[in-house]
Amino acid sequence: MALALAASPTAAAQLAGSNNRSNNQRVFISSATAPLRCPQPLLPSRLCRAAACRRLEVVAMAAATQTKSVSGTMDECRKQGRTALIPFLVACDPDAGTTVKALQKLDEIGADIIELGVPYSDPLADGPTIQAAATRALQQGTTLDKVLAVVKKASATIKAPIVMFTYYNPIMARGLDKFCRQAKEAGASGLLVPDIPLEETPSIRQVAEQHGMELVLLTTPTTPQERMNRIAHSSQGFVYLVSVTGVTGARVSMESRVEGLIKQLREVTDKAVCVGFGVSGPEQAAQIKAWGADGVICGSALVRALGESGSPEEGLKQMTALAASLRAAI
Repeated sequence: MALALAASPTAAAQLAGSNNRSNNQRVFISSATAPLRCPQPLLPSRLCRAAACRRLEVVAMAAATQTKSVSGTMDECRKQGRTALIPFLVACDPDAGTTVKALQKLDEIGADIIELGVPYSDPLADGPTIQAAATRALQQGTTLDKVLAVVKKASATIKAPIVMFTYYNPIMARGLDKFCRQAKEAGASGLLVPDIPLEETPSIRQVAEQHGMELVLLTTPTTPQERMNRIAHSSQGFVYLVSVTGVTGARVSMESRVEGLIKQLREVTDKAVCVGFGVSGPEQAAQIKAWGADGVICGSALVRALGESGSPEEGLKQMTALAASLRAAI
């Protein structure tokens, strides 16, 4: 779930689109980093009204299909004065059955929303822990259909809405409409596609909305203010604030500038702001809460606990203990 950020739009244009480059050349072209191409952006007031209408449509469809919407869940957390816990796992690591059990455990300890990563062979946005987990899952023959089966089985037994975290290639291979339809039928409530620039998100958002899913967008510490504003207005469910410049992975401490970024977002949107990347334990989670974030996202530390503890049973034990400590801290 991390970013290898381009130093400039020119560098991004030169390096984007290749899956065969060396690690030090990998560039993550996200909604947060691609250059703006719209000469006359919509006024914030119009963006707010349009976003509100789309949000109401998604919430209504979620109610009709008996699944909780991401934005509705965040609204509940904020009304209750509670910081949302949003864990991330890689599907089918160590195996499909254990993933279902892990999602159920996370729901039991109080996870509000759960991100589930679709294993991909070239996860440019991810650090070594999540890359290794994706590799293990793929080596076992994990396919998109198997991931959807996990979502279907888990969503029938948990309260927390599931956001599918996937690179665009699996979506393109399946077909955008078919992917969104099957994801919704399986029980997913949201979608996060880290390698699509902001300018390319409207078509994805439109199709996702047609199937009652919300598209979550990311912004980073290096995102220009104007672009951050547009991302905040376009994101659905919540605004995903990346806390570091770099790839995913647990850090010892959080960067203090995150507090200022949260405040900047507060000035331009009333949507929930959730912070991810670098959260390795309850200390970082508590710090993010103290800075005023609406949610804390933890991935690599939980992925490592589940997939690298020696056995599925021990992995579930270690992951549950870590998740419970995060919940207690916020």
